[in-house]
Amino acid sequence: MNATGIIVEYNPFHNGHLHHIKQSRNLTDADIVIAVMSGHFLQRGEPSFADKWLRTEMALQNGADIVVELPYAFATAPAVDFAKGGVALLAALKCRALAFGSEQGQIEPFLATYDAIEGDNATFQKNVQHAVKSGLSYPKALNSAYSQMTTKNNGSFAGLTQPNNILGYHYVEQIFKQKSAMQAVTIPRIASGYHDHILAGTTIQSATGIREAVFDGSLQDVEAFMPASNFSLLQQATLMNWDVLYPTLRYMLLRLSPSEIAAHAEVTEGIEYLLQKAARTSDTFTQFMTRIKSKRYTWTRLQRMLTHIYTGFTKAQLVEASMPHYIRLLGMTENGQRYISAHKKEFTLPLVSRVAAFDDPMLSQDCKATDLYCLAQQRAPGEDFRRPPIRI
Repeated sequence: MNATGIIVEYNPFHNGHLHHIKQSRNLTDADIVIAVMSGHFLQRGEPSFADKWLRTEMALQNGADIVVELPYAFATAPAVDFAKGGVALLAALKCRALAFGSEQGQIEPFLATYDAIEGDNATFQKNVQHAVKSGLSYPKALNSAYSQMTTKNNGSFAGLTQPNNILGYHYVEQIFKQKSAMQAVTIPRIASGYHDHILAGTTIQSATGIREAVFDGSLQDVEAFMPASNFSLLQQATLMNWDVLYPTLRYMLLRLSPSEIAAHAEVTEGIEYLLQKAARTSDTFTQFMTRIKSKRYTWTRLQRMLTHIYTGFTKAQLVEASMPHYIRLLGMTENGQRYISAHKKEFTLPLVSRVAAFDDPMLSQDCKATDLYCLAQQRAPGEDFRRPPIRI
C-alpha cells in the first residue's frame, strides 16, 4: 500500500486543508494519507484551538487515514526541529512521499535551495552568525544570509521569507539529512496566505483568520470556511487561546524564582527578569506580550518560551529530545487500520496505542502538556491514559 505523509497542525482543519489532503493523494497516487499532527501546543508557541482528539476526528472524516502525534518537543520547536520530528515519524511509518503546501508551489526551487546552501554551508552559517551579532533575530538573520546567497548565485530558489516555504525547505532538508527514501512534493497554497485575516470572496481562509474571526465574533462567522462535519465538531468544543492560559502562566512566573524560570527551554539572556516584571503589571496576555516584545525576540519565540514555562519543559529535556522515540497513534480509518496491519512489522519505531503500556520521558511530557491543557478547560487530567485511538 502506497502511503503519503503530511505534517500538520489543523488549528483548526479548514477547506484549505481539505484541498491539501485531496491534492496530496492525487499527486502521489496514494492509497493511504498519514498525518503527523501536533498535540495541544503548537509550533508558534500557542495552545491548540481545539483538543487533539477533536482535530484527529476532523482529519479522519476528511481524507486522512492515520493520524499520529508529533511529540511536544518537536511540535513546539523552531522550524528545523519541527521538520526533523515530522520527517522522522513519516519515514518510520514507511511513507513513500511527503506532500506539503507552499507559497512557491513547485519542488524544484526547494531542491536548488538545498543544494546551494549545502554546497557552501560554511559561508552561509558565517553570514547567519554575523547577522545575529548585528542585532537581528535568528529568523531575520537566516533571511539575510539567504538573500546574500541568492544575490550571489542568481538562482531560481525558494522564497524563504514566507512561512510555508520555510517549513517546506526544512522538510526537504531533513529528508536528505536523514537519508530518507521519501520523495518530497509540494502543492501551491491557494486563496489566502498563512497570516491573512478573513478575505472576501473565497471559502478558503487561513487558520489565523478563522481563529481571529471566532474570538472577535462567533463560531457561526466561520461556518463557510470548513467542512460541515468539522463545524459540527467545533460546536462541541471548548476553544482555547493564550487568554485562557494567561492567569496560570502569570501565577507561575510570579511563584518561580528567576533561576527556576531560566531553567526552561529557550529562556536566554536574562529575560526571566523581564518576564517577572511584566507579569506583575500586566492583567491580560496582550499587555504582557507588548511589554516583553523587542527586536531581539520575535512574538513566536516569546510564545514558545512561555509555552515551555507553562508546561515545565526544561533545557535539559530539550537537549535529550534529539529524535522521536515512538509513534503515538491518535486515530485511524478502516483503510488506515489495514495499512498498519500490513506494515507494522516494517515500522522502525514502536507504535504506541496504549499510553500506559509505554514508558518514555518524551511521552510523559506529551501527557503532562495534555493534562495542563485539559485543566485549563476544567477537565480532569489523565485523558491520554483514558482515550484509545479514534476509529472511523
